[in-house]
Amino acid sequence: MSTKPTTTDLQWTELDQRAVDTVRVLAADAVQKVGNGHPGTAMSLAPAAYTLFQKVMRHDPADADWAGRDRFVLSAGHTSLTLYIQLYLAGYGLELDDLKAFRTWGSKTPGHPEYGHTTGVETTTGPLGQGVANAVGMAMASRYERGLFDPDAAPGTSPFDHMVWAVAGDGCLQEGISAEASSLAGHQKLGNLVLLWDDNHISIEGDTETAVSEDTLKRYEAYGWHVQRVEQLPSGDLDPAGLFAALQAAKAETGRPSFIAARSIIAWPAPHAQNTEASHGSALGAEEVAATKRVLGFDPEKTFEVADEVIAHTREALDRGREAKGEWEKSFAAWRTANPERAAEFDRISAGELPAGWEDKLPVFEPGKGVATRAASGKVLQALGEIIPELWGGSADLAGSNNTTIDKTSSFLPVGNPLPGADPYGRTIHFGIREHAMAAAMNGIALHGNTRIYGGTFLVFSDYMRNAVRLSALMHLPVTYVWTHDSIGLGEDGPTHQPVEHLAALRAIPGLNIVRPADANETTIAWREILRRYTKVFGKGAPHGLALTRQGVPTYEANEDAAKGGYVLFEADGGEPQVLLIGTGSEVHLAVEAREELQAAGIPTRVVSMPSVEWFEEQDQAYKDSVLPPSVKARVAVEAGIGLTWYRYVGDAGRIVSLEHFGASADAKVLFREFGFTGEHVAAAARESLAAATR
Repeated sequence: MSTKPTTTDLQWTELDQRAVDTVRVLAADAVQKVGNGHPGTAMSLAPAAYTLFQKVMRHDPADADWAGRDRFVLSAGHTSLTLYIQLYLAGYGLELDDLKAFRTWGSKTPGHPEYGHTTGVETTTGPLGQGVANAVGMAMASRYERGLFDPDAAPGTSPFDHMVWAVAGDGCLQEGISAEASSLAGHQKLGNLVLLWDDNHISIEGDTETAVSEDTLKRYEAYGWHVQRVEQLPSGDLDPAGLFAALQAAKAETGRPSFIAARSIIAWPAPHAQNTEASHGSALGAEEVAATKRVLGFDPEKTFEVADEVIAHTREALDRGREAKGEWEKSFAAWRTANPERAAEFDRISAGELPAGWEDKLPVFEPGKGVATRAASGKVLQALGEIIPELWGGSADLAGSNNTTIDKTSSFLPVGNPLPGADPYGRTIHFGIREHAMAAAMNGIALHGNTRIYGGTFLVFSDYMRNAVRLSALMHLPVTYVWTHDSIGLGEDGPTHQPVEHLAALRAIPGLNIVRPADANETTIAWREILRRYTKVFGKGAPHGLALTRQGVPTYEANEDAAKGGYVLFEADGGEPQVLLIGTGSEVHLAVEAREELQAAGIPTRVVSMPSVEWFEEQDQAYKDSVLPPSVKARVAVEAGIGLTWYRYVGDAGRIVSLEHFGASADAKVLFREFGFTGEHVAAAARESLAAATR
């Protein structure tokens, strides 16, 4: 085959074209073999993905975690073959047998890309639009990282300068999360972000005219993005030279994020399947696969055909990657020499270590005083902000209520923003009223690495965030959600804002740790434990959700066992406990009040504070039994939400003081009284449980 370039601006040879066509037949073969999947977009996007991985992106297939690499996000995760085949061609470790095992048990090529499962996959994608917001978060993290380590370098000269490339489909841009995230990216002027839109006009129900009529390019112009369109070749295929030029122009645009629309024909060039909704999510069929191979000059009798010269050509990406990484390492070494203190910080932060003495900065609260746990959390954050520079975050426009402002004088805002404290490397993020995008951007920030991220809103609005929170747990990401106003205790705003089912629903997400501290000192311990648990190693990290009160609650002596998730707050007096009272958050003090009444009646009563069911379940059985002795059958759990969590702890004789209906608009004290959240009611439930346990 000729290696002579066929364009002047882009080194594009017949061998490059053969490689692109190889991508198309591999996508068709992989889906045909397993019998299900999404071949069409992988076929039509082949020139774009190949151009990115072979001609544009800075990456090293031999070191997928290289700190100086560009990031690639496939938001349209259903077309996972678009990514897998490029990883195979470039030399990331996937081989033909992995493509043959597509969507099968134990393979490296699951139906959607999974972070931590396949080398080269930067984030788990599939729920549409999530990847767009992940990419926005990565671009934000890249800027903040630069501010930590090399803030004074001229644009484009720092070893911490890199690009974030994302590919989205029509479905991604219809999901509301992408609109939230794109608006935020435009406001933040994220010039290191490029989003390529595969404008193929097809969704599962057919032509997108069924649901969409807006001018998407004008929408992105209105967001403040740099917008381009790449026209098709006369054949209908994507134009590699046009794509290359647009990608290079986007890279050169440093003052705005870039949006590139590429009109494609899904399943091109399959003779009968192209431009059909069937090719989106179904195998093409043996006859159509054979016909496509004939069009492209492949043997229709062969499957997974890759010419030796094609794979040798594409694996040259390893040489280019090694060279790019070598050049970066020279720049990085020069930076280290010129910035020894910042280099030491980089080493500490990249290792996931915290500064010496950080725990000494944590506040300790005086017992007896009533403090809202949201206020205690705010004091913890401000104390930590002074010593942990990589810790940053903010709120979905509720910072004053969430107490999430880590630095009032420093806002993460782009150059040119007129607000006081605006700083492109600022500590406090203003996510705006974009809860879903906030959560997914936090995932992207955590995936990027080298910072520690948190974000806040009201607990009831975790519903807006749920899909992204679920992905946090699926990817084991160390993000922290600060959810305040955690019960009917928020009062007069009424049932629309009072979470009832949320704690139980969030605890149902595998791998998500919910922490609902009883008081200010438990809040301090909770933050400390969350930071201690931070890890970048996939499979060992976990997201945390802090559920915090609006109203003041009594402060008790700090007990280090709070970090175990559950512990004895007050022991029974007068002998072994006859009844156990288990509480969380603002209901712990009700258990304490009930204990006083029961003890006065001669009933030895133990109060257990259980801020985190998940942490408690991590403990060995001996510890759990020491807190909740199996011999004590009389038990009461109290929490101002539905009681679903607590049945496994109270047993057949136990009782649960819970809220199995929506709240109301009234003063918090009135609501707690009217809905039975009083010490007296908890004590009555304890007597019922004692009676049941002795039958």
